[in-house]
Amino acid sequence: MLRIFLFTVLLHLTASLHAQTWPARTVRVIAPFAAGGTADLLGRITSGKLSENMGQSFIVENRPGAGGVLGSELVARSAPDGYTLVVSGVASHAVAPALSPKFPFDPVKDFAHIALFGGPPSVLAVHPSLPSRDLKSFITFAKSKPRELTYGSPGNGTQGHLIAELFKRSAGIDIQHIPYKGASGAMVDVIAGHTHAISTTLTTASSHIRTGRLRALAISSAARLPDYDVPTFRDAGYPELVATIWFSLSGPAALSPEIVNRLNTEVRRVLQLPDVRARLRPEGIEPGNLDPKAFTEFVASEVKRWAPVVRASGAKAD
Repeated sequence: MLRIFLFTVLLHLTASLHAQTWPARTVRVIAPFAAGGTADLLGRITSGKLSENMGQSFIVENRPGAGGVLGSELVARSAPDGYTLVVSGVASHAVAPALSPKFPFDPVKDFAHIALFGGPPSVLAVHPSLPSRDLKSFITFAKSKPRELTYGSPGNGTQGHLIAELFKRSAGIDIQHIPYKGASGAMVDVIAGHTHAISTTLTTASSHIRTGRLRALAISSAARLPDYDVPTFRDAGYPELVATIWFSLSGPAALSPEIVNRLNTEVRRVLQLPDVRARLRPEGIEPGNLDPKAFTEFVASEVKRWAPVVRASGAKAD
């Protein structure tokens, strides 16, 4: 028993010493999506500031594939030394586990969830040729043409798809889903008038809304955004559609609590910097501000929230 006790104490002291000297070299931040998206943006903004403030480089490495699952699995299996982290998020850690019965990791237990970055809301937008000027008139129009209207999303099981399916169920309408392999194809077709509507991130659609190539009907944020004259789904009587496409920072499960807490403090401070808030505001991103315990509880609640929505949508892993 004494040997076990001494061994435990030694492990604790070693971990504590490691945490005190961390980071002693470059930290990899895996962005498990393609460059140019919101995960990449948030990862690079925060990593740049962490590099300035913590004396070592935080380098973003894009490892796209399987809706964020491949890059996230890599980090879950990495050494818990603080030198390999991941830009986690709702797609990889709340939606993807419900898409496949053979999922490669537990989205809560296999990670140390460090800090919530935040994320943009979804937007439901239509081609300007449609007579619908607001959500109410769109619902009326859709009910007059059951199964005739179409909407595009970035793909099966994406947040755009799930938000739209929740909306369809709540509003009692039947519009047909057309999944694309990413938001760009869906955007091209709705602007061209090949589909009637699109459900995607506000970040993706914002420039087209501003130029009038799309008409935004509703966004999924909890309140209206100051830079957009667009009502929320909650305004229209659909509070269950309050949701953001959130992103965050996570590491392997056994990551030292000292490192987790230090990173959480630094990330939350970075997200409140005036220049960072100014950069995120046009994207409709409200920075997160949760401690590690509260953030881990949030991830667990999101897993429970989206699993039944995925099942009801019929979405499966591609």
